[in-house]
Amino acid sequence: MTFSRKIKRFLSVSQGLAPIVGAMTHPTDNVRLTRGTSSSPSRKQIVRFGLGLAAAGAILASTLAPGVLAQTQATTITAVQTVSQTTTTGDIQPLTVAETEGPYFKTNSPERTSLVDASVQGTLLTITGQVLTQDGTPVANAQLDFWQANASGAYDNSGYDMRGHQYTDANGYYTLTTVIPGLYPGRTRHIHVKVQAPNGPVLTTQLFFPGEARNATDGIFNQSLVLNTVDNADGTQSATFNFVVAA
Repeated sequence: MTFSRKIKRFLSVSQGLAPIVGAMTHPTDNVRLTRGTSSSPSRKQIVRFGLGLAAAGAILASTLAPGVLAQTQATTITAVQTVSQTTTTGDIQPLTVAETEGPYFKTNSPERTSLVDASVQGTLLTITGQVLTQDGTPVANAQLDFWQANASGAYDNSGYDMRGHQYTDANGYYTLTTVIPGLYPGRTRHIHVKVQAPNGPVLTTQLFFPGEARNATDGIFNQSLVLNTVDNADGTQSATFNFVVAA
């Protein structure tokens, strides 16, 4: 029923209600007011008037309430539907792109989250992120094995400088403290890493830096592997990267 039809129905009901209210508030046996008699209504008149109003309210409620209730229910349902349309869960993310291992990987690197000691020179870089499955589930105890060139662009092939592995925490987070690697012939700036979920396959890939001139000419460079870097006030840099792996 439309609102205008509800109003018409209410007016019709009100016209039929008038005699009832009139009878209850002005009965034939009510006391006539004469000169010298108080003009205040008697208690009986007040009670009758109240009963009349109650009756009118009850009829009005029965006339309009169903429509109002229906409108309220419709509004509630619409709100729930709007929320459900904007909520998404279990989005499938693409796996992190694999890259070549290169010639300088060494097994048995030391377990550590920092590749920096007192002898290391260069701009300090802290990389943080998570290891995730394709549906966004954090991978606890995933292994990450990093290796890279030092600030001068040289790899340590006789020892384990700028090499180390670590494991993600219960929420899949890792932190690596290192320095920005230097350039060496034929390559843009990059960091090597192997990532493996417990009992999962090994992902071998590389991380790259934004704004590098050699990105355009490096045949291995991939834009999806670029770190999100930030310059800090103290001259260091911070970066983030999440790995998506098969578990």
